This record gives sequence, structure tokens and C-alpha cells, in this order.
Amino acid sequence: MSQQHSAAPAPTSATATVAGRRDWWRDAVIYQVYPRSFADSNGDGMGDLEGVRTRLPYLRDLGVDAVWLSPFYASPQADAGYDVADYRAVDPMFGTLLDADALIRDAHALGLRIIVDLVPNHSSDQHEWFKRALAEGPGSPLRERYHFRPGKGENGELPPNDWESIFGGPAWTRVTEPDGTPGEWYLHLFAPEQPDFNWDHPAVGDEFRSILRFWLDMGVDGFRIDVAHGMVKAEGLPDLGSHEQLKLLGNDVMPFFDQDGVHDIYRQWRRILDEYSGERIFVAEAWTPTVERTANYVRPDELHQAFNFQYLGTHWDAEELRGVIDRTLEAMRPVGAPATWVLSNHDVTRHATRFANPPGLGTQIRLAGDRELGLRRARAATLLMLALPGSAYVYQGEELGLPDVVDLPDEVRQDPAYFRGAGQDGFRDGCRVPIPWTREGSSYGFGDGGSWLPQPAGWGELSVEAQTGVPGSTLELYRAALAVRREQPDLGAGDAVEWLRAPEGVLAFRRGEFVCVANTTGESVALPAHGRVLLASGEVTEADGEAKVPADTTVWWTTA
Repeated sequence: MSQQHSAAPAPTSATATVAGRRDWWRDAVIYQVYPRSFADSNGDGMGDLEGVRTRLPYLRDLGVDAVWLSPFYASPQADAGYDVADYRAVDPMFGTLLDADALIRDAHALGLRIIVDLVPNHSSDQHEWFKRALAEGPGSPLRERYHFRPGKGENGELPPNDWESIFGGPAWTRVTEPDGTPGEWYLHLFAPEQPDFNWDHPAVGDEFRSILRFWLDMGVDGFRIDVAHGMVKAEGLPDLGSHEQLKLLGNDVMPFFDQDGVHDIYRQWRRILDEYSGERIFVAEAWTPTVERTANYVRPDELHQAFNFQYLGTHWDAEELRGVIDRTLEAMRPVGAPATWVLSNHDVTRHATRFANPPGLGTQIRLAGDRELGLRRARAATLLMLALPGSAYVYQGEELGLPDVVDLPDEVRQDPAYFRGAGQDGFRDGCRVPIPWTREGSSYGFGDGGSWLPQPAGWGELSVEAQTGVPGSTLELYRAALAVRREQPDLGAGDAVEWLRAPEGVLAFRRGEFVCVANTTGESVALPAHGRVLLASGEVTEADGEAKVPADTTVWWTTA
């Protein structure tokens, strides 16, 4: 893999090749590509960067502003690339640095921006630093760049503290020292193959500032920061004093998450980013107890956006949705940051399946539910999301109305959390099944050599080919919605909505000359028409100034 370091491709200028729309990120629609499941160019069953590059015109025509790529770095793939062995190399599974350069250049030529994942909380246990730390033994300066500690107990046989891994089990693994004896323990908040960096050590910060510059010089337009709420641990690594710690995540500030020290790191990073032209951005994956604490990450001198996980976890319920929308806008307004809205990603059950099931089952579900109901609600939820002020994220395949694949046989699963037997449910494979492009073929157009996760029978009828040009298809609904969003200045912009009176179970708000109405009930509702219908997720009928909005349907009107 080191051969890829020889000569980095010449830098590209984002401003020279991407239309220079100031503050583009404030109302951008950003499309998440999970590279291994998007498009396979060489027939090995695994998606790759060249596959993504060949499909960029599809994303341009869909109408998105930017593409966020999940990790493609050199990695043993213990956690689907979130265990990085070399931050300046592309894993051969996905291609080479030259492929990354070609993708960035082609995206810019098409008016698309490229955001890449950055994984600063932990590395792979195959990272050169960690391998040397193990080989050099206790007292090695390299061990100071991670969290190595002696164990508790008479012979050091107990973990240094009671922290638990997000993937289940203790957050510590004991090493065998070079002389063959049981030795120190190292911290890993995720899989044992993902040792946490010690961000108190200056070499760690130096290294990541260098990594930022490497990819900025390559021409990327920003970074999505994985576990942005991690990195800094409470001084002394204190015991938490409770078990089943996963249940506390998102409810309390933990000694290993959402520590105030992370903000000093981001202020340093922001200064680097601001040196570059083209309005490059940072996006935080920050799981925090409240949206108000999330707002701390997007203060003017820190990051640009933070994922709104509170919104993602909200049920299809008018009262709940309005509460989260109001709290989000109120929290972001004082720091001058845009709200973000997201319904699906590579870690949660697709919202077409979540909404097909009763509320209260969480964000990882292994039940198909009512497919027709789930798709109807998913389409309505999309139009609601795209009508809100701020930036929206679309996960690959949701524009096809893809459900989660809930019946994958256990023997084909690859989610590391599944094999840990505790912690996360481990059913993330269901949202990672490669997407269908064509009606026919060994992998419905994904590639010539099958797919790394099996695709369901009938997948072809949900494909891009099957839906293109079909009135009312989910793909055409997304294309139309994104086109209208670009044409209507009141969509996406601003930081507030004007709520309108509406029947129980219905959300209605105005933004300038634009009105959005979302019926979250299971029954049709009659209400005053608000002008000319721009778009609807279902069949709306109008007569004598009144509109009949079907169950689980969102409508866009213009009063112009």
C-alpha cells in the first residue's frame, strides 16, 4: 500500500471547477455514497472508486450538491473501513490514489463537491504506530499515542476501568508483550481492532493536521468527522460506575464522549480549512445528549454542520416532528449554523422500513413491517425534510425507496457488531446491500461479478432503470423535489418556519411564498388549498379552494 505515497496527483481547484455559490453548504443536499455498495467497476463483487466515478452523472442529474464518501482508506476492513491503517492511501479493494484524484476532478467538472470521511478517534490495529507500539513493549513512546494502561487486580488481570465498548463487551483488550507475558491493556471504544488515539499527545494532533492538508491539497471539499464527539477522554479515565452503558448514550455526557476538549481541536482544524479556497466544510457525526450540545460543535470558529440524530430518531408523528424541528432551529440560530436533516445512513435501518413498523423499536430493526405503508411514509417524510431550512442528507438508494433487507442469512452477515454478541444489534448489513441499477443481471447492474451481500429477488423492479421516467416513482419524486428545491428560493434557506393552523396530526408551515403540509395520520384530511401545488408525495385532489390530502402524504404549494 505504501507505493501509493510516491507522487500525489496535482491539486485541483474546487473554485475553478465547481460553480462558486457562496455559503453553498447552508442549504446543500448531500448524497452519501457507501463505496462498497454503490457500483463495482471490476467485477469483484465489491464497489470501488472507479464505479462511483462512472455513476457521477446520475448524481448530477438527481440534483444533489455534494457527495459524501464513506471510508475508502487502506484498512483490514474489521469495521468496513472505519479501522484505518493508512490515512494517505486508498485500499486496493477500492482502487488507488489516482482513482480518487480522477473521481474528485470529474465530480468538480460536473458541478459536484466531494466530502470524504475522516476517522480521528481511533486507527486500525494494523496502523504502523500501533504495530510499533506493540513490538517495542511497555515504555515505548509510541504507546503514549494510544491509551495503554496497566490492568487492575493482583496480576493486572482486570481492565483499567469499567468502560464498555460500543460494540459490546469491555472497552479494553490486554496485549501479549514481546517476551510472551500478559501485559498492558489498550482502550478501544469500538472493536478491539480499533485502538483509540490519545489526543493529549501532540504527535496525534500534528499527524491529523497533516492528513487534513493532504486531502485538501488533493481537492476534496470537506470532511465528515466520524465519532466527532469522541477523541478527548476525561482526565484520569474515571470509572463510569454502571453497566449497560450503551443505554446511557445520547442521554448523558460520558467520560469518553462529548468532552469539552474536542472543541479546541476543531478550532485548530477550522483555521486550516479556512486557508483553502472554495468554501471547504466540516460535518460532525456527534451523538450528544441534546441538540443544544450539538450546537456547540458548529459555533462560528469550529465546524460547519453536525448531523441531527434527534431528527433521524423521531417517529412519523406530527407533534414529535414539530418539537424536534423547533428545538433544532432554536439551538442552531444563536451559533449561526444551518440545521441538518437526515432520515437514513449506513448505520441505521432505512427509513422506508423504520416507518413500516410501529414506533419504539429503535433505529436498527429486523422486521419488514408493512412495506406499502413504510414507502408511503418515507416519501412523505422526504418532502417534509427537503422543505425545512438548512441542509439535507440523502443515503444512497433511499431515492429508489429501498427497504432494509431484513432477512439476510446469518452466515452472510459482515457487521462486526453482529459477531460481538452484545452492544449494537449488529443488523447494519441490511441497509448496506448493494443498490440496483438495472432490472436484470447478476447484481442488477451493480457489477459483473455478483455482490458482496446478496440482493433480494425482485430488487430489479426497484432499480434506477425500472423507475426512470415512470411518473410517480420514488426516483422521479426525488428528482422533481430536488429540482423544485433549486428553483424555489424559500426552500432550504433561512433559519425559521412560520407554523400554520392545521388539523391534529398535520404539520403545516409557510416559508415566504412556499407552504408545506404533511399529513402524518392514517386518514385523508381536508384543508384549505394554499395556492398552486408544486409537488406531492401522493395523489392530492382539489375543489372549490379545498384540498384533500391522503394519509401519510406531504404537499408543497406556492402562493406566487
